[in-house]
Amino acid sequence: MGRDLGELNREDFARYKADVKKDGKSFFPFAILADTVMSLVVVSVIVALACIWYLDADGTEAGILGPWYTEPAEPGTTQFVPRPDWYFYFLFYLLRIFKWPETVVLGTVGVPTILLILLIGLPFYDRRRERRPSRRPVAMIAAILTVISMGVLTWKGATAKEALGSELIASGTVDEWAEEQGFADNPAAVAGATLFAQSGCLNCHTSEGEGNSNLGAPDLTDVGASDRGIEFFKSYVSNPAQYGNNVMISYAYLGDENLTNLATFLDASRGGESADGG
Repeated sequence: MGRDLGELNREDFARYKADVKKDGKSFFPFAILADTVMSLVVVSVIVALACIWYLDADGTEAGILGPWYTEPAEPGTTQFVPRPDWYFYFLFYLLRIFKWPETVVLGTVGVPTILLILLIGLPFYDRRRERRPSRRPVAMIAAILTVISMGVLTWKGATAKEALGSELIASGTVDEWAEEQGFADNPAAVAGATLFAQSGCLNCHTSEGEGNSNLGAPDLTDVGASDRGIEFFKSYVSNPAQYGNNVMISYAYLGDENLTNLATFLDASRGGESADGG
């Protein structure tokens, strides 16, 4: 009863060393040697695959492991949607679950930080000598749930569809907008809808169920119902900062004609009211 925790730990360590000396092998050099050999094997496989990929492919001509690149990079594109490497897909999709700005801190800081702290602290709060999975139900269930969760989130992140303007135009989505919103006979609004799809607006906004809701950007399906007029939308898109919006970039570079078309589309987006005669 009078023994302190340090003395108990020393006794446990002494028993561990006795067990290793009697029945097992010490961590050094046996375990370290095994880890070193396996690390060299993994690195060698990666180097070999890289050499095969580089020597077997030729530019855009695919080899066994694929081409160097599929097409030349276009720095001025508005169609590129950045995506993380595959091993971050689980976090990529986790951020989609939490909405800006109310709960986004949970996806960016809260959940990952809590899980990382639990992982780092594992050797300190789990000090039992028992290592058989059948005797560790809580740890095994937690591990299985973690693997399943990360697997599902990775799969969802890998298959998540992004709103690309070229795909929406090719699929006739812009024409559907024009019919549903009632501006099919307005060339300026149709041109503005096409520009809206091409200029990356759907990376943050949604309209008619298409796009992504990011950074607190609102749905624009019925934004025109506010009756603020074409000139207001043109001014807003040209310089959002003057209205207190420091998140959205300025689209003044599109030019006066394009801005007018884009504003016409926004003013005509009334949630289908125009199509209904409202």
